[in-house]
Amino acid sequence: MAYAALSSLAQTTHRILNHHQYLISHDEKHQITLLREKVIFLREALHKFPMQASSLEARIRGSANQAEDMIEHFMYNQIWNHYYSTTNNPHHLHHDLEKAMEEINSISREAADFTTEDSAALGDSTTVRASSSMQLAGGVTVGLDEDLLKIADSLTGGSSSCQIIPIVGMAGIGKTTLAQKVYHHPLITETFMIRGWVTVSQDYKPQNIFSDLLACFKEGGIERHGQSNESMDEKVHKILKGRKFLIVLDDMWSRNAWDDARNAFPEDCNGSRIVITTRLADVASYSSSHLHQMRFMDQDQSWDLLKKKVYCPPDLEEIGMEIARRCGGLPLAIVLVAGMLSETNEFSWKQVAEKVGSAGELEKIISLSYTNLPHHLRSCFLYMGAFPEDYEIRTSKLIKLWIAEGFVEVEEEAIECLEDLVKRSLVLVKKRKPDGKIKSSGLHDMVREICRRRGEEENIQHRVSMAQPDLILLARTYGSTLRSIVCSRLISASWLGALGVFKLLRVLDVVDVNQYPLPAQVFDLFHLRYLAFACPNEIPAAIFRLQNLRTLIICPRNRFRRYSDDVIYLPLEIWRMPLLTHIVSFYSPLPDPEGVASPLNRLLELSVGRRFICTKEITEMIPNVRKLGITYFGGKFRENYQLHNLVFLHHLEKLKLVMEDGYVIPRNVWPVFPESLRKLTLNGWRFPWKYMETIGSLPNLQVLKLRNGACKGRTWETKEDQFPSLEFLEIDKCNLKKWVTEGSHFPRLKRLVLFDCSRLSNIPNDIGDIPTLELINVDYANKSLVECVKRIQDEQRDYENYVLQVHCMHRPNWKMAREAVMTAATISVGVCTIV
Repeated sequence: MAYAALSSLAQTTHRILNHHQYLISHDEKHQITLLREKVIFLREALHKFPMQASSLEARIRGSANQAEDMIEHFMYNQIWNHYYSTTNNPHHLHHDLEKAMEEINSISREAADFTTEDSAALGDSTTVRASSSMQLAGGVTVGLDEDLLKIADSLTGGSSSCQIIPIVGMAGIGKTTLAQKVYHHPLITETFMIRGWVTVSQDYKPQNIFSDLLACFKEGGIERHGQSNESMDEKVHKILKGRKFLIVLDDMWSRNAWDDARNAFPEDCNGSRIVITTRLADVASYSSSHLHQMRFMDQDQSWDLLKKKVYCPPDLEEIGMEIARRCGGLPLAIVLVAGMLSETNEFSWKQVAEKVGSAGELEKIISLSYTNLPHHLRSCFLYMGAFPEDYEIRTSKLIKLWIAEGFVEVEEEAIECLEDLVKRSLVLVKKRKPDGKIKSSGLHDMVREICRRRGEEENIQHRVSMAQPDLILLARTYGSTLRSIVCSRLISASWLGALGVFKLLRVLDVVDVNQYPLPAQVFDLFHLRYLAFACPNEIPAAIFRLQNLRTLIICPRNRFRRYSDDVIYLPLEIWRMPLLTHIVSFYSPLPDPEGVASPLNRLLELSVGRRFICTKEITEMIPNVRKLGITYFGGKFRENYQLHNLVFLHHLEKLKLVMEDGYVIPRNVWPVFPESLRKLTLNGWRFPWKYMETIGSLPNLQVLKLRNGACKGRTWETKEDQFPSLEFLEIDKCNLKKWVTEGSHFPRLKRLVLFDCSRLSNIPNDIGDIPTLELINVDYANKSLVECVKRIQDEQRDYENYVLQVHCMHRPNWKMAREAVMTAATISVGVCTIV
């Protein structure tokens, strides 16, 4: 993409001009400065005049990539000569940049012709921006009420034998939406003892279906340890045996998938149910003779849904109804069109009406939604198409990848881009955090397919089918466009050792590569900005050579190793990598910084395990960290933690402290928190409830999660003037028996979560008087607590407070959705997906 290529080149020119380690002549500096000015000009032209600049996109992308390749090769050669003290093959930029500047100057002159025209030319632009009036939060069930009742009746009534209920219909008609609404309906959650949701997809594997179910059950607190020689389907069968269950098999594509899964579900004649969603009628009829066929929306329903998704001024209602009609009754088409209808004038709405076309074909609508994206969003969107089907993309990872690719420069910009794509309904929100921010997202299958196709057409991503891809062949085929490699399949050592051919690689994610340590060639990839790998026996000091690295993720090679006493320290050289912004090391602590000259001023996130000692010197070396996660294993080091020094991290906003060994922590080593803290998670620390007075004094704390015995004791008594900003409170698994509090003690609380607190039989009625309280979530198994919170809700309704909602949930639904495991390998920008 032209815009992304220009953004990346702008960052590269800034780096070479502002880092003194690169030796450039006065003339070269002048050339690069002029180049940067042209780049910024062209980027603005693309943004402000998208239609006029569209004819220049291919030339812009080609010249920008060529110029960046020249500069990065120059930077690479200089660093190589520095490390190995060589002076061979001296390389100068002056001549190469002259050639690149000829084409860029030519493009700039053409762009100047339309950018100097009257600003009224912007009226010809078909770029449509997101409207702040769009209402996209939460699901909309327009036209699904009757379907919802029918499915709910089939699930709760009828025969006691295990029934299969297929929901069938074309893509975008609302099958999954309907299944989700039924699955989370209070009547259904109360009816079924255990529930599970699995997305099957086209490239399913039987073991993945069962492993996902087992993971779902385990996260719900239901687990059965079978014999070591038991298959996963046998384990699923034993867990479900004797229980009334509801299983959803979403997005099933073949009869074989049902044949592979069916034997895991026992027949106990207890009213258990299995819901299947599929696009294929023969798959639906194969599993059951009683199908639920999804219908197209009628004209009134289509118009109602469009109005719920975007504000329509009264004078545009006639055009709006015509747009809704042309969407052909497909909910997904209506939602996507709503994402384009941001301008509240007759001209822009007429444009959309004409382009949707009378046929209302979904593919055309999705393509139109992409065409109407601003240039700065296109690369971000196409990049998401490289992830596998139904993949749940964690926002934290996606942001790091976008930054590494050069699409955006900072996290705040990336978050805005993601939110914008969601507002346009091109990206689906899978999970949100308590503060409403997006935790994970994904693409609808149809959107992903068109996204992937456009990515291949525009050379952003490629799909290659090969068991062990030939890196030399890939290098010849894609050349300098190959900037990213993300693998989750096991790759041989020889394959990994050939990575040196990609001198300009920016992203390398080889967490599941079948060998360690990393070969020496990896540390010659000077332009790496994102590196994720499985932890070997040691982390070499050569990692220091990756001077452009922003994100470093080190995962345990064996997940059980996280709980062992092994300690593998990060090398001292980690303190000499000034561009690092994120360090996630599951069990490698930071080394003592003694003798190190400069702090990691750009470090924003640090997540470490094992023997992290929070000395004053450490806090001075990471002064701007915003997010910190620390996990401790083994009680013998508990007096050396020095967590009172956390108070010196004046920019810390999110903190997670986990204690795995269950020891009672002496008072003299209790942490002291900075006032900047907004989110705090405590797990397993067994603090006395009295310690909550200290936490309650934090002026900016919005989210507090107390998990797995974070606090010990039977009584928690709160006081006035505590928790002034707290909006979310979760208490999960504790022995609390009595909670003495008043509504005025939590003046801004919006959501209260109480789970696995078996001794807590009631909470004060004053909780219901909190004016901001919207939701109370409690454990369905705690019957007395359920009755208590329902009484509070009924009392509030007597006072005409219908805002407060109460949700009672079984354990399997508490944290049922886990992040999907990536089943394909990806090589990107071009993003080349190896399947």
